[in-house]
Amino acid sequence: MSHVRSRDSVGHEGASSPDRPREKCGVFAITGTSLAAELAFMGLYALQHRGQESAGIVAVDELGNARSHRGMGLVSDVFDEERLRDLVGPMAIGHVRYSTSGRSEIRNSQPVLVDYRHGSMALAHNGNITNGRELRQRLSEEGAIFQTDTDSEVVIHLIARSRREEECQQVDDALSQLGGAFSLVLSVGKTLYAARDSRGFRPLVLGRLEEAIIVCSETCALDLIGAEYLRDVQPGEVLRIRDGRIESLRPLPPASPAPCLFELVYFARPDSRVWGCSFDGARRAFGRQLAREHPVAADCVFAVPDSSNSAALGYSEESGVAFELALIRNHYVGRTFIYPTQAGRDFRVRIKYNPVAELIAGRRVVVVDDSLVRGTTSKGLVSLLREAGAREIHFRVASPPIRYPCYYGIDMPTRAELLGSDHSVEEIRDHLGVDSLGYLSLEGMQAAVEEFGPYCTACWTGEYLAPLVDLEAGHVQAGDSEAAPTRVR
Repeated sequence: MSHVRSRDSVGHEGASSPDRPREKCGVFAITGTSLAAELAFMGLYALQHRGQESAGIVAVDELGNARSHRGMGLVSDVFDEERLRDLVGPMAIGHVRYSTSGRSEIRNSQPVLVDYRHGSMALAHNGNITNGRELRQRLSEEGAIFQTDTDSEVVIHLIARSRREEECQQVDDALSQLGGAFSLVLSVGKTLYAARDSRGFRPLVLGRLEEAIIVCSETCALDLIGAEYLRDVQPGEVLRIRDGRIESLRPLPPASPAPCLFELVYFARPDSRVWGCSFDGARRAFGRQLAREHPVAADCVFAVPDSSNSAALGYSEESGVAFELALIRNHYVGRTFIYPTQAGRDFRVRIKYNPVAELIAGRRVVVVDDSLVRGTTSKGLVSLLREAGAREIHFRVASPPIRYPCYYGIDMPTRAELLGSDHSVEEIRDHLGVDSLGYLSLEGMQAAVEEFGPYCTACWTGEYLAPLVDLEAGHVQAGDSEAAPTRVR
């Protein structure tokens, strides 16, 4: 049995889900300050867009003892002054989670905290371990007992069961067995580790605030607490941080770097910089290229807020068509909003967006969105614009048609649910009910940010760069089986 005992005060009701959650999450770790928990709380606020289902912080005191608090909901729902006062110590690890399959419940929230032979161990992870189910099965057969459904817990057991002598060697042994995407922070006693998979699918950056050292998912978290950005954690890099020193340990087996291009399209905050690239700048570049590829005579251009704002500005700059704030988003719609059954099929769109009729009525409009996945929201949105009196609606998408699911940590439905998987652009145009539809080409998108690449483009091309071990072994949802990759390189 693993030398590990769960420290999480949560229930374990129900059997484990047969389908491992694939997560898109945010991580934040800080060491070297008496305000560790408070700063982690602020950092998670900045990373809230990376996960809204649960939040958690583990704080480690001067003796290496850890305290944890986790809860379902937003950061502001989970923590208050009293909770933060209880999280004492110079080191803290935080996590915000958004699961895309499996159970959304407290036992799957992070950071995971356990008792370990070298002291308290806590882990926060962003990504998707593509051989996690295979590793989990092997560990279970060897006697490991799992407390969660997540692939993140696999890392804990691999460290605990390692036969290597030194603590850092045990961490290395565990990380070397992982496939797919992971950017993670790990505390063992008073030592902090940070690691990024060899292809660097998910972002991870390093910063400093006076004597404190920070590792987090995006630079916007550094900005909020007034910290200095030092550099990115490099693909395949493993860091050990203790006593104010940052050490690079033996790197993971090398592979061609391929950070996720969809992070630039949609997921990361536009005020962040990762991989040397400004996300706002990248999205404006996508918009400008989109205008070159799909020009149209129009009276105004506007975004589907908020993730498309930069792309729409870029489209306006290049085309000369005036940018308007013609679509307003309601930011106060919670995930648990109850939709009245009599409200009609477009009510979910109406509660989230409202057109400014004075800017739309009788006009030819260009609507810019960052991506088109299922198309249900876009179709409802077009109906609203027609009701507002739009004379012509020209829909522009600042990325290519999404044809394949992501297995590296970004929320994507199965291939059967992806509108672009087996429908032509003309068929999608008819489905949406727009006058014209234009997607940014893959070549144009890559050229716009080529100086910061190359990138993973699997959701557009089906070329999966890291082996999909669990998928090939059948350890996936039934609905995902039809979404098998066209190529794995």
